[in-house]
Amino acid sequence: MIKGITVTLYGTTQTGTDAFHAPVYTETAETVANVLVTPSSAEDVINDLQMYGKRSEYQLCIPKGDAHDWADKKVRFFGQTFRTFGPVQEYIEANLPLKWNQKVKVERYE
Repeated sequence: MIKGITVTLYGTTQTGTDAFHAPVYTETAETVANVLVTPSSAEDVINDLQMYGKRSEYQLCIPKGDAHDWADKKVRFFGQTFRTFGPVQEYIEANLPLKWNQKVKVERYE
């Protein structure tokens, strides 16, 4: 049986504005269970550098039914912090036999 790990996903919520009317955000952490983490291939690293200017470290496979927004978010796993980038790829749930139907790439953040 394939099992994923628990990943901490950081979202932001606008809590107001500052004196210059710029938005002020608060960061909230949520845990998402059963996320598959796969290392990026050498070809993916090169393609992502050329396309996005970012070095792909891992791909996250997100479980079916997950309603979180994964676009351009900070995530934490393996004791390190990463940031998602690129489009979140979503597949047709009914056509996949496994428990995951979305993928997103991450780069090292801190």
